[in-house]
Amino acid sequence: MEQTISFTINDEQRTMVIHPGQSLLELIREDLGLTGAKQGCGVGECGACAVLVNGQAVDSCLYLAAWADGKTVVTVEGLSQYGELTNMQKAFVEGGAVQCGFCTPGIIMTATEMEARDRNYTEADIKRALSGHLCRCTGYTKIVEATKKGLENVGKCSCDHE
Repeated sequence: MEQTISFTINDEQRTMVIHPGQSLLELIREDLGLTGAKQGCGVGECGACAVLVNGQAVDSCLYLAAWADGKTVVTVEGLSQYGELTNMQKAFVEGGAVQCGFCTPGIIMTATEMEARDRNYTEADIKRALSGHLCRCTGYTKIVEATKKGLENVGKCSCDHE
């Protein structure tokens, strides 16, 4: 039986009809056309589909769309500030931590959750937080370095319009 849900996605209030068992990833990609979150494994092992729900990174392939009712969802498309990349996104680009880019949006979403917590992370903390993400292109060194650099810039504006 279909269900109607209301939620905010990337600062836009939406009301949508969903199907039983529909994942948040399916809703985001197929119904809303937002393709930043990737369908990697479909079983929560790779992290390519990570999005923020009420500020927490979740694997949207396992998260039912119905659970998003009344919540705030942010995808990688919703991170930019004033049309500019965020500090975390810039750190990934500048650090060469993007490789093929398939896993990058999900990793950036988890790193963005860490950034919002605004605490002093050790390299071990970063590795642990990113352990739910699989990247087949790198040895993770550049990803960890970029995350660390992005976390160092917490609170600093990434834009030029100050």
